[in-house]
Amino acid sequence: MGKGTVRMLAEIRIDGLGVISQASAQFHEGLTVLTGETGAGKTMVVTSLHLLSGARADAGRVRQGAARAVVEGRFSTANTSTRAAEEVDRLLESTGAERDEDGTVIAVRTVSSDGRSRAHLGGRSVPAGALAELTAPLLTVHGQNDQLRLQRPDQQRQALDAFGGAAIGFLLDKYRSLRAQWVEARDELIERTRSGRELAQEVDRLEFALNEIDSVAPQPGEDVDIVANVRRLTDLDSLRSAAAAAQAALVGGADAELGGDTGSEAAGALDLLGEARARIESSDDQQLTVLGPRLAEAITVLTDVSSDLAGYLADLPSDPGALDTLLGRQAELKSLTRKYAADVDGVLEWAAQARDRLSRIDVSADALAALTARVEETAAALAAAASALSKARAKASVKLGKAVTAELAGLAMGKARLEVAVRPIPAGPQDTAPLTVDGQEVHAGSAGVDEVEFRLAAHSGATPLPISRSASGGELSRVMLALEVVLAGAESGATMVFDEVDAGVGGRAAVEIGRRLARLARTHQVIVVTHLPQVAAYADTHLVVDKVDGGKGADSGVRTLTDEQRVVELARMLAGLDDTETGRAHAEELLATAMADRAG
Repeated sequence: MGKGTVRMLAEIRIDGLGVISQASAQFHEGLTVLTGETGAGKTMVVTSLHLLSGARADAGRVRQGAARAVVEGRFSTANTSTRAAEEVDRLLESTGAERDEDGTVIAVRTVSSDGRSRAHLGGRSVPAGALAELTAPLLTVHGQNDQLRLQRPDQQRQALDAFGGAAIGFLLDKYRSLRAQWVEARDELIERTRSGRELAQEVDRLEFALNEIDSVAPQPGEDVDIVANVRRLTDLDSLRSAAAAAQAALVGGADAELGGDTGSEAAGALDLLGEARARIESSDDQQLTVLGPRLAEAITVLTDVSSDLAGYLADLPSDPGALDTLLGRQAELKSLTRKYAADVDGVLEWAAQARDRLSRIDVSADALAALTARVEETAAALAAAASALSKARAKASVKLGKAVTAELAGLAMGKARLEVAVRPIPAGPQDTAPLTVDGQEVHAGSAGVDEVEFRLAAHSGATPLPISRSASGGELSRVMLALEVVLAGAESGATMVFDEVDAGVGGRAAVEIGRRLARLARTHQVIVVTHLPQVAAYADTHLVVDKVDGGKGADSGVRTLTDEQRVVELARMLAGLDDTETGRAHAEELLATAMADRAG
């Protein structure tokens, strides 16, 4: 086991899934194998991991007679890559899920017998897709269906990019950044060209409206002020009469102002208060003189009111045409509010937005030429980035093909050869503005302009054909394993689960598969479902799935084997020789050879 070994899947518990009534298993670093009789339920362990990865729930997997199947997985990110740990932390924060006391994350998937499914993460109910997000950086399951994904061009391209490492990753990020700029500029140019006439008409409408508003020049809140002033002018005579009479009552004046006979004078309230104050202050009685300051205060207040009334009378319009002027202004403002907004403030806001929109619309020939130049500049930069990415992929494809071919040589495919073809994707009808790279019009996708295809020549002299047409199920499994070993390199990665990766092989090839899985387990946690003793002998941890036929039907459980029990299980796998001295001796020899091989 290497220094970089990780353990991401710590434990799994299964209830009511297939032939398993209740079982649990702990997983450790390095290589873990699961063995057992045919039909014992080994594949249920892989199925449970699929469920924890957010796969579609199948009610047919629920154990007969059980109300539901429950799968619980405990994941650890303590020794994972920084990127994987950060992705898990972001998911936990977004869902409100929490880690367990020991820092692990518990994921639960429940499937009822009627097909309904529920998922929980860190004690919170979450969509099944959240489990897929959790396991994506932590767990890679290679079952029989998962191996079929290797036939897809996008998966093959991703494998090549992973093999290329940081060099291709940098070029791909640069390409994607430039592509986003190119798409934005191109779409804007297409839209500008298509809607040039509509934009010109919009400019005319906005300019006409702004000229109309500017010619009226409304002021904030002006319509509200006009309503108040119109109401005042309508009652001008009565307002002036009331204010004048009130002022006369305070300061005195002709009786006519108060409704009395013409020519006589009447004393005002201020005069009367002044006389009262003088009489009080001339008295020697202290109880009377203390009232003087209060009268002085009243005189001050009335003086202020009199002054305000004088100002009010002075401000009242004296022009008989003032009302008509205000009514005319009100009509101008109403012509704007009918068209643009409910009130003058709304009209002013509309005008501000219109000016902003107008400033961003440029239908001039110069603007169109500048936008065209920007599209051409970004296209040239994108083409250069795409070309550099394609060349890097082509260079890496040769190395990847040789490396996988070398691995296949030890997997009973000694004469097989893998070629990785990288070719540009020609522009199609969907490309309204194709990209020209190295003189060829191509489709600029989100991952580059290249199509990657794995081709396998199964024997010497054979023409390499796409693996979807040339590889059998067993060969595809070994290509997958060889690819994983090559991609693993020296870096720690996700937990890898292989189901029947050794299908269709035996003898020396089986030993080589075990050796490669052990090598892969130096930097990864590897879990393998196998029926080959040569593979099982290389395990760091050996789990067996036992099947017991009881009165309530078959039941299976999972247990970890001791060294002595491993010998018995390997002997059983050696053509059922578990009860013979010869079989056990062979098993012991197989274990010793594998241990020595791993140590070397």
